[in-house]
Amino acid sequence: MEPFFSWLGTVPWWIIFPIMGVAGGAAKAWERNARRRHERRLETLRLKAEIKTAQLEARGGTARRASPAVVDTTASVAPNALLERLFAEHDEITARWLDYELDVAKLIAFPAMSDGRQPLVAAFLRAKKTADALRPASAEQTVTEKQVSEYLDAVGAYAVAFEIAEKDARRLRDSTFTEPERKRLDRAQQLLKVAVDESATQAERNVAYRRVRDELEGLILLSDEAVQVLEKQVAREIAAPVAPPQPSARSASEPEGERMPLRLPPKTTNDGEAAQ
Repeated sequence: MEPFFSWLGTVPWWIIFPIMGVAGGAAKAWERNARRRHERRLETLRLKAEIKTAQLEARGGTARRASPAVVDTTASVAPNALLERLFAEHDEITARWLDYELDVAKLIAFPAMSDGRQPLVAAFLRAKKTADALRPASAEQTVTEKQVSEYLDAVGAYAVAFEIAEKDARRLRDSTFTEPERKRLDRAQQLLKVAVDESATQAERNVAYRRVRDELEGLILLSDEAVQVLEKQVAREIAAPVAPPQPSARSASEPEGERMPLRLPPKTTNDGEAAQ
């Protein structure tokens, strides 16, 4: 510290006021960030508690209390009913997540849901990986009470993580992008409507699709599955009007008139009499 005080002695006295202003501004910025982080943690904890309470109420009690009613603690059994309910909840969360992953319009509207760099999205992906790994192959599989308990906790964490990540993505929307980038996202959203519009021509849809990909380049990374879904929508055939059948010269159902035999002139003999 001695060199610092030595240097301070050489600084003009009036310099202390700008230094104090800078230090005060930095302290206020740190305080604001700390307060924002604290509020974010409180909001996360509150949301977790609300979701967990709703899940427990839907199951008719606490998760720990529900397990012994189904699982025989004296042996390994297959608690079909509980596993089927957990499978249904697991699949529902995955379907809601895929709705963002495969729907390009939703990806443009809520880009944070596809950004693994977002802490809450990263936490959700980790929870998904854990739940997928602990999921039994089927409800008929023989499992222990510990396996069911671990899977139940994993599905609960998976649901909570998704709800928190989704809420944050809907709050952020495109606020993490710059103004020029937000304009590109807006253009992509408008072009996407043309690309999937059945009333547009195939050429118009193709051009709009290419422009959507150009606008999103470097902003949002579309998965291969999302691209395939979008390309199928763009390439959907336009229903052509069915022309009415043209009537033929003679309808097939109209009975053909009876043909009359061709009458030939009677043959005559040399003496002019008609042959019999």
